[in-house]
Amino acid sequence: MVDRFVSKALTLPSRDQYFARADLVFYDLDHSVPTYEGRIFLGAKRGLKHGAGIEEPSYAGSYFTFGDDRCHGDVGHCEVPTERDPFDLRFAHHLTPGATAVTVTDRLRQLIEEGNEEAKVTVLAYGSDLEPIEGLSFTRLRLLTYA
Repeated sequence: MVDRFVSKALTLPSRDQYFARADLVFYDLDHSVPTYEGRIFLGAKRGLKHGAGIEEPSYAGSYFTFGDDRCHGDVGHCEVPTERDPFDLRFAHHLTPGATAVTVTDRLRQLIEEGNEEAKVTVLAYGSDLEPIEGLSFTRLRLLTYA
């Protein structure tokens, strides 16, 4: 887990490619961490410092993870099952890694209008006291556009 993530450069849609909406999707988000806000910056300049807020020009949105970094249940309560029967209709275990999508349409359009062909994604993690917190843990990131 880290308090900062910077992606490789993502290829942006071309100016003539229409899209009505754009999302950044984070896969396999770990919930066995402290609660945090993941602030997303798209196309930020190098050296973006913690403390950057929504007034930062590259700010694109946030997601929030309600963490569960301490087990309060009985023995085995917080162990995520490795196998699941396809006919098991119960909700997934509460610590099963999940996915979340953040709409970044406005920031993406701005980058494209400025002539950018690619941009990096920076995510900074903040705890409830707005201090940096090591909580970021996901396996991949994807930019999706919708017509």
